[in-house]
Amino acid sequence: MSQAQSDAGGRGPSHRSVEIGFAVFTMIVAATTIAGSARVGIGWGVEGPKAGFFPFYVGAILLAASLANLVRSFADHHRRVFAEWGQLSQVVSVAVPTAIYVLLVPYIGIYVASGLLIGAFMKWLGKYRWPMTILISLAVPAVTYVMFERWFLVTLPKGPIESLLGL
Repeated sequence: MSQAQSDAGGRGPSHRSVEIGFAVFTMIVAATTIAGSARVGIGWGVEGPKAGFFPFYVGAILLAASLANLVRSFADHHRRVFAEWGQLSQVVSVAVPTAIYVLLVPYIGIYVASGLLIGAFMKWLGKYRWPMTILISLAVPAVTYVMFERWFLVTLPKGPIESLLGL
């Protein structure tokens, strides 16, 4: 998109609205961190800093930076487009399945969830044929299992299918 188009107000959310929204979101995260830290103690005890000492200051820095970004975004009077709706739909088409994957891992295990995610991406976004999709979505978790569980001896989250297989 050319600079003239983006300044003219193309189709999509404005850069300013995204900056304001993200600044408010990070301010909420910072306030939550500060409140949680205050609950467990932010002072200095006999044994050293209390549990909330460092998170409190990280939250305070995040709050200050978010506030500065919020003030700066209100001062910005340029009408730039952050991204067009079509571009954002591409991001969502990857972000939503990835979020579902993260939610499924504790329940069905990382290997099954990974196979499903790989297969979905290959078929839906990559438009691969079924044989290649099935091969890769089975092979990658299998190789990952051997590498982590057998070679490196690192246990990853398993679900009911791995338990049935005795893995």
